[in-house]
Amino acid sequence: MHSTWSDGTDSPRELLDKVIAAGIDFFSITDHDEYRGGRELILQVKKRKQTEVMPYFISGAEFSCRDDLGKYHILGYAYDIKNEAVRKLMEAVHEVRIQKVTNRMRFLKERYGFHFSESEIASLMRHRNPGKPHIAKLMVRHRYAGTISEAILGFIDHYHGPERRIHPEEAIEAVIQGGGIPVLAHGPFGDGEQNLDKKEMTARVERLMNAGLMGLECYYSGFAEAHQDMMLELASRYHLLVTAGSDYHGENKLVRLGNTGRSDPAEINERIRDFWVEAMKRGDSYSLN
Repeated sequence: MHSTWSDGTDSPRELLDKVIAAGIDFFSITDHDEYRGGRELILQVKKRKQTEVMPYFISGAEFSCRDDLGKYHILGYAYDIKNEAVRKLMEAVHEVRIQKVTNRMRFLKERYGFHFSESEIASLMRHRNPGKPHIAKLMVRHRYAGTISEAILGFIDHYHGPERRIHPEEAIEAVIQGGGIPVLAHGPFGDGEQNLDKKEMTARVERLMNAGLMGLECYYSGFAEAHQDMMLELASRYHLLVTAGSDYHGENKLVRLGNTGRSDPAEINERIRDFWVEAMKRGDSYSLN
């Protein structure tokens, strides 16, 4: 799930309220290339844990990666947020993100004639991790597009720039150096826009395992049953940890908090138990109580 520290619309405090209300026992904030949403949440918890029963929380982040073979989102879980390798990776990806947003805004102006005021652009760039949803909202406000989805798919995604690529191996290595668990997010979808078949997915998993990949997101809000079955089979075949995620962004996506694509929470809890245990080994600071 994502907070206002990246491209979500809920603050960490609002996310915690919603997690508790939904009865979620185990969660993470996985902002894009950012750790401070989790840090803010932990500070909020210190004020409340004397009177409320808190769920388990682990540090998390989602890194946007790309190489000659495709696009990837790598999740890092249960890492040390003070680790230098993780911080350096976040700084590098942040620089790429700022360059990409700047270049996308120029592309939209030059290709389509979309005009935004200097104050609007300045407001956009004040976000720690501005991205496509932020640009899309501006486009909808100006009626250049009817919806956020239309803005992204119909215009923003037509930009293909020269920015430096962060390879998935870089993200995996940094998460491991930070004592964390690297996981491939929504595997068949790549960065969210692909649909890889089993042969492609198998080759991708095998290659990333050589870099240290430890888990696969097998339960995901956007997966069809065939996607889930494929990812569960790969996790079983290669003895990888299984995770579940909603990819909740608040009002920026039509995804319900806690929706992981399957209606049987007992099955999901059983499948992700090994991941839960492994994450808990990495420090009792992840228990909010």
